[in-house]
Amino acid sequence: MRILISGGGVAGPALAFWLTRYGHQATLVERAPAIRAGGSAIDFRGTSLDVLERMGLLEEMRAHQTRMSSMTIVDEAGAVVAELPDEAISGELEVLKEDVTRVLFEATREAPEYVCDDSITAIADDGTVTFESGRVSTYDLVIGADGLHSRVRRLAFGPEERYVRNLGIYGALFTIDNVLGLDYAGVMHNTPGHMAIALSARDNRELRVGLSFTAQDLAYDRHDRAQQEDLVAAAFEGAGWEVPRLLAEMRKATDFFFDSSSQVVMDSWSNGRVALLGDAAYCAAPTSGRGTSQALVGAYILAGEIATNPGDAFAAYEAQLRPYVTLNQARGRAGARWFFQEPDDETVDNLAAEQDDTVPIKLYG
Repeated sequence: MRILISGGGVAGPALAFWLTRYGHQATLVERAPAIRAGGSAIDFRGTSLDVLERMGLLEEMRAHQTRMSSMTIVDEAGAVVAELPDEAISGELEVLKEDVTRVLFEATREAPEYVCDDSITAIADDGTVTFESGRVSTYDLVIGADGLHSRVRRLAFGPEERYVRNLGIYGALFTIDNVLGLDYAGVMHNTPGHMAIALSARDNRELRVGLSFTAQDLAYDRHDRAQQEDLVAAAFEGAGWEVPRLLAEMRKATDFFFDSSSQVVMDSWSNGRVALLGDAAYCAAPTSGRGTSQALVGAYILAGEIATNPGDAFAAYEAQLRPYVTLNQARGRAGARWFFQEPDDETVDNLAAEQDDTVPIKLYG
């Protein structure tokens, strides 16, 4: 089959990998002109590690792991008030997002057709797709793996407001020099309604910084970086620890990203020839720590069902994956509470608690 995938993050290339292995003709369209740099460290847990192993990419991912050794929680003066086990934050394997996308791209660059700097503007019932560039082509299936603000979802299912549920959290992510001198370590500073986190990266040359805060339905322009920076600065006005320094460095970062922490809740992930994958269908929110795992496991199942059960693939994919998604979205809502409280014993215990991330999945191929 000719299958179009929209989205070049994690879910899209992972799906292209499996579809190509099963003999399908996959085309992946990405609106960015190239692989995007920056982004936070993302972790793999449980079944997602099994999927990486089946792809033959587990050892390559291990070669890029961040090798974090500790995560401390500090008060406003910088005094350590708690220490979390590394696996509580970084899972069983932690890799920078740009490294994950690069490994997936290298694993798929020879087979799927990649179309960068373009996007979908219309999808007809017969699979005819119109692109922003003016190109028109017809596909047997169209898969939206284009994230929280999915254009494919909007075209095939309706406005974003029907499906996106803001957890009342907004956050900025960016990369700066390691001005804190962290040594393969992370530091977190929590106060009610605010969380600042800094993680060393690239052999301690860089810091990946997250500044998150609670707020309800902020009105802002998603394309106006200066406005977004001002929102973050206002939210953290008067904050302690090293937050003022991080705010100053934020203004100079080249990879600044800002968005709400939201979940996507849908009764169905497919409509006719169109199906959704990853955050576009079932974002669990960053506070779940499971977005990448869901993307990889979902891509594996969707491709496997298309290959072995083409007449009912979308329904079978959803039936198998939805219990896992339901669990992860519950974790995302819980995390939204624990990450934004004073670091008392109960909070630390919940952040450090081990969780079973193994989900039974079929073997395909």
